[in-house]
Formats: sequence, C-alpha cells, structure tokens
Amino acid sequence: MSSYILSFKPAIGLYGQHDPSAALFEDGNLIYAVEEERLSRQKHAINTFPRRAIRACLDYRDLDLDDIDRVILPYRPTLSNKILRHYVQNALSVDGMASKIGTLEEVLKTRFRSTFRPTAEVESRLAELGSSVPPVETRSHHACHAASAFHPSGFDEALVLTIDAKGEYDSTVIWNAHPDGLDRIRTYEHPNSLGLFFAVITKYLGYRMFNGEGKVMGLAPYGEENEAIESTLREVIDTGVDYDVTDLTQQWGTGYGVATLEELFDRPAVETPGEFSQWEKDLAYTAQKLLEETVVDITETYAPQIGAGNVGLAGGVVLNCKMNTRVMQADGVEDVFVQPVANDAGLALGAGWITQHPDSVPQMTDVYLGPSFDSAEVRDLLETNKIPFAEPDDLEAYVADRLAEGDLVGWFHGRLELGPRALGNRSILADPRSVESRDRVNRFVKHREEWRPFAPSMLASTVDDYLDPSHEAPFMITTASVPEDQRDDLTAVLHPSDQTTRPQTVRREQNPRYHRLISEFYDRTGVPAVLNTSFNDHGEPIVTTPTEALKDFFGMGLDLLAIEDIVVTKPSHEDSPTRMEETLNKITL
Repeated sequence: MSSYILSFKPAIGLYGQHDPSAALFEDGNLIYAVEEERLSRQKHAINTFPRRAIRACLDYRDLDLDDIDRVILPYRPTLSNKILRHYVQNALSVDGMASKIGTLEEVLKTRFRSTFRPTAEVESRLAELGSSVPPVETRSHHACHAASAFHPSGFDEALVLTIDAKGEYDSTVIWNAHPDGLDRIRTYEHPNSLGLFFAVITKYLGYRMFNGEGKVMGLAPYGEENEAIESTLREVIDTGVDYDVTDLTQQWGTGYGVATLEELFDRPAVETPGEFSQWEKDLAYTAQKLLEETVVDITETYAPQIGAGNVGLAGGVVLNCKMNTRVMQADGVEDVFVQPVANDAGLALGAGWITQHPDSVPQMTDVYLGPSFDSAEVRDLLETNKIPFAEPDDLEAYVADRLAEGDLVGWFHGRLELGPRALGNRSILADPRSVESRDRVNRFVKHREEWRPFAPSMLASTVDDYLDPSHEAPFMITTASVPEDQRDDLTAVLHPSDQTTRPQTVRREQNPRYHRLISEFYDRTGVPAVLNTSFNDHGEPIVTTPTEALKDFFGMGLDLLAIEDIVVTKPSHEDSPTRMEETLNKITL
C-alpha cells in the first residue's frame, strides 16, 4: 500500500500572503503539483488557502484527505518570534495612540498564535475537506527553499543561497548542502532583505510588489551608468557580502522605502508605469547592478569556504534571470542549479523533499506536474460549443508551417507547468526571426508594454552556436548573449537593448512533442528555435483548461490554436469580429 505526503503553501495568517500551492508525494516521489492561482484564476492567489490545489492533488490519485499519511507546511511560525522586537517597533511607529495600541494588540495576538497554536487555522481549513485531518508538521521556510534548490539538483554537495523578502525571521540564508542534508552557515535577518529592497525599487517605478520585479529586471538594460543615482543609493545601502539595506526596508511592505526614495531623490514615485524617462531606466539599471554585485560577492566569499564549485539557488529573488547568470560566471563556480519554481509556490516541493535523504530525490528535468486533458475531452468541448476544428495527420508539421508563415499560435499540450514560466505545454508561439512577431505578440496578444522582451525555446543540441555562455537552460531562468552573426535568426527574442536572451533549451526526452515541433520549424527555416511566451492575457494566470485556452484564443490576436491533436482557426476576416464575439460568448464551461 502506497504512502502519501501532502505538502502545501498556504497564503493565510501565519503562512505568508501570496503564491499558495500544493504538491503530492507518493512513496517519496513527487507526482503532482499545482498553484492555486491556476485554478482560482486570481493572479498570485493573494491571501488564499489553497483549497482547489489540495483537492486537485487528492483527485489525481482519487484520494480522500483520510488517505494522506502526513501534511507538511513550509513554515515554522514559532521562528517568527525571533524578530518580535521588529514587529513591536513597527507597531509603535504608526501614527496615533489608538492605532499604536490596536496594532500592538494584533502583534501580540499573532505571536501568541504562532507560539501556542501555529497550525490551528490550517487544521480548521483542512477539516472542511475531509472527515479527519492527518498529522500536520511544520518546517522552516528557508530550509524548504534550500531543499528545493539542493535535493533535485543532482549535486553531491553545494553552496546553497536562499534569497527572498522574508521567511519567518530570515531574508537571505547561506547553506552548506551535503549528502546528509543542509547546514545553515549564515543568516541575514529580516528586515535586511534583498527581496524587499528590490520590491521598493519596483514600487517606486510604478509596479506592484511581488508582481513587477521581473519588469524592472527587463527595464534595467535600457538604463546606463548614472553616478548620481548610484552614489545616492549607496548613501542608504551597503552592498556585498555584508550588505545592509535596512534604511529602506525597516518596515514591512514598500511604503516606508518608497517615501525614503522620494525624499532622497527629491522626485515622486511613478504613478503610471509604461513610458519611462531615462532617469527611471537608469534607476532600474543601478538597482539591478547593486543586487548582482551583492549576490555575486556572497557567492565568491562562501563557495571557497564550503569547497564546492556547485551552487543552488532558490527564493523569490532568484527569479531574477540576469542575477542568476552573473552567479554562473562568478569566480570558483563550476555549475549552478536554479530551482525553476524559485518563488513561494516552490515551497511545497521543498517541504516534501526535506523529509528525504538528498540522494533519494531524482534530478529535476522538467516541471510538467499539473493537470492534463486528452483529445476526446477537447473534441467534446468543441462539439458542444459548435466550434469547427480539424485534426491534421501531422500536427507538428502543420503548426511549423503556420509559424514559418508568420502566424501566432496558442499551443496547449500535456500536463500544466508548475512555476512562472511556460515551457512548451501552455505557450504562445511565434516566428523568432522578425521584430514584427515580437511587436504583434506584445500589442495584440499579451496587451503589454512594447519594450518588454520575449524568450526563445531552442533545441538543446544547438546551444553552442547560439548561446554565450553556452549552457543548457531547460527552465528559462538564466540569460545569455547571442553571437552577432546569429542574431538575425532570433531578432524577436533578443532584448532590444543589450541583445541578450532568456532561453529555454529543449531535449526530446524532456518534451517529445514540443521538441518535434521546434525540429520541424528548424527544417523549414534553418532556425532551431521559436518565440515562446506564456499562454495568458495580461494580468491573468497561465491557462489551465481547454475552456480557458479557447476563451483566450478568441479574445486575443492569435491565428491558430493547437490543443492536443486538434487545431482551431478563426473565422475569415470579413466576418471575424461578429463571429468571434459570438463564439467567445457561447463557450460553456
């Protein structure tokens, strides 16, 4: 009889605010994982208990909650009491005596719950899903991040860095990872937080905390060295291995830090992002530079002490692809594994793996862990809604032809990816050779800022020709330069400013169907890559179901939808607006 572990990241109460997820382990093997946002359709599923994600895990093996042997949560709330003084100071900093007293009372209540009833709210929510609640265990937030970076890395030993806004009491942790597990070497306690530092910059530039940091990373290459900005920032932060950013991050959230920057620079925060001045681009450039400088210095300081050339990375800050590449290139670093679900959604993975010996965890080669749908289900949906479709004899060849002709394609196959990147199962695809492809996808499909770059999916066998440094990147979480003589092949997927790209490399064994599609496109064009971006409209999660794919297809500027063995096209241009609106309105769940 199989044993089952359910691990999940709530986003309620003592367990953080965003990116809840759940994972199911059968006899120690990870078999299913999904983010709550993909099922609730609310981006980041803020302040949400992952009820749908938990139910999806159970349904995958037709289980009841009673069948679960134990539940593991990637937080140990009692550890938050280590920074009780910080919470009290924040409470006393609010205006008005009544507000001070009310905030302080809430702090003390929260600390009481974290000490004496840390799992009570979770157990109460679980009781709504089953007749009995399995034993509930808690593990350290950053230890779960570290396990997610080391256990599936394939390394025997490594330096592991976990970097985010805040776990229980820590924001950055340095780990010595070895065959027997993880040893904590150094802790940078909250509020000395690189995650909050970059969040403050993000908010100052007009984007939301925990949502717009990737946009700031993408904006940074448009900036330049600006001595005035850099020297001013360095007045309030120290970088490097002994970094200190607390003059900007001493209060949770971004309000205090943004107000500090407004006073420091004598200019207001951006209210409506999109069109940025050169000064604002230079600020993004400088913030990115200082972040990279700090993390590289930490790496180069501690890698020799641990004696391993391997580095593992996890935590929300590690979604910064350009920073990851700088770590790859750091002195003394031989190999790097970046957990592809580096944000809090990946905590469910680490919570399950941390219970195991590292050697028993298989190397992570893909993140296709969510729900899937077969062609019969898709066919029934289309027939029910009277939507015409076709089933080509060779779907990959057909789609490759259409891509080569310039069509924009919604591509929906196999199991849903876990994490923020679409990796060829829920993707929007285009010809990577032309600026027109990039601009059409930004303007008519993704409905987002036109300066934002896209990424390629390319055959792993061609990286030596196209990437510098040459490396396989199955999770689209590092960057690389492209040789000048190859740039015409990848015009649509190069950053317009610095000509770098954020690649996904694809091997046949990782994703056979996607690999064949790219190979067919290669045969037709001589280019072993396609433009790949996530299948979702601006501001919504990646599509999960065929119904969501159809609604986005008819509501976005896509030309073709390839969904399992089936293709759907749009009405002719003469009557397309009316017919598409009718089709969009009648699609049934």
